[in-house]
Amino acid sequence: MEGIQHKFIHVNGLNMHVAEKGQGPLVLFLHGFPELWYSWRHQIVYFADHGYRAVAPDLRGYGQTTGAPVNDHTKFTIPHVAGDLIGLLDAITKEGEKVYVVGHDWGAIIAWHLCMFRPDRVKALVNLSVVFFPWNPKGDLAELLRREYGDDYYVCRFQKPGDIESEIAEIKMSYETLMKKFLTLRDPGPLYLPKGKGFLYSPLPETLPPWLSEEDIEYFASQHKKAGGITGGLNYYRAFHLSWEHTSAWRGAKVTVPTKFVTGELDLAYYMLDTPNYIKSGEFKKDVPLLEEVVVMEGAAHFINQEKPDEISKHIIDFIQKF
Repeated sequence: MEGIQHKFIHVNGLNMHVAEKGQGPLVLFLHGFPELWYSWRHQIVYFADHGYRAVAPDLRGYGQTTGAPVNDHTKFTIPHVAGDLIGLLDAITKEGEKVYVVGHDWGAIIAWHLCMFRPDRVKALVNLSVVFFPWNPKGDLAELLRREYGDDYYVCRFQKPGDIESEIAEIKMSYETLMKKFLTLRDPGPLYLPKGKGFLYSPLPETLPPWLSEEDIEYFASQHKKAGGITGGLNYYRAFHLSWEHTSAWRGAKVTVPTKFVTGELDLAYYMLDTPNYIKSGEFKKDVPLLEEVVVMEGAAHFINQEKPDEISKHIIDFIQKF
């Protein structure tokens, strides 16, 4: 982590924490749930060493970024977060400068929409784990997932404000244990959190995998503690319906920037709503016309940028250096 600089930038009423290293073309890294800028630690160093300026913010509601009304999930819609990123780019780039964007999990969802809203600001996109879900007249993503998997599916359990937080508090689960359960998940099947069992339902690993240290767990846990919990991250899920309402003008819109998609064969998000068929049928390519490559990495699970940092960094740089 040596040489990574940390700064705070005033954006859209937020005091946004940003980790940054390097000089050159800018690569914007967007984290997922329940992560932080820190999930890109390996890529930040790699890209700085290879002639790029790597920038990874804590998104609104996460980590050291402050100013978002955490108790109001209506302020966590896709347009809100995409707006934060445009504000950030305005603050740290020259006028008209395009950047490379890399997203994982929720960061990927945000990146798809950022590129759809403002393709004029993006040179190329590399997204991990979560494919593009076009606006669907049948309902928002949480509704579609509930119909497919039922009320105990994790996204559905995240919908009610305070519900999961209360369950975690009742069983007195530490943030360290919570992060271990999330980050070591390798079951590609649907993730269920049954009412009353919740996070006790998923197993806790006896030992951490070699790519994840106790120090890593402690950093994630300490930042969530300082932020007052994981409500900020859960708000993105709780804003699904409002995001759906606010993005209806983009019905039928496509992502029109050069794109590469990478996922793991053990990633639960890869199997969400029959994603493999969406990819193989050519529908993904129709929605993302400049999609150049899809990579499914053997033996890799959801948190792929941490589990396989060298391979992911190579996948990213091999693609973006073409543009």
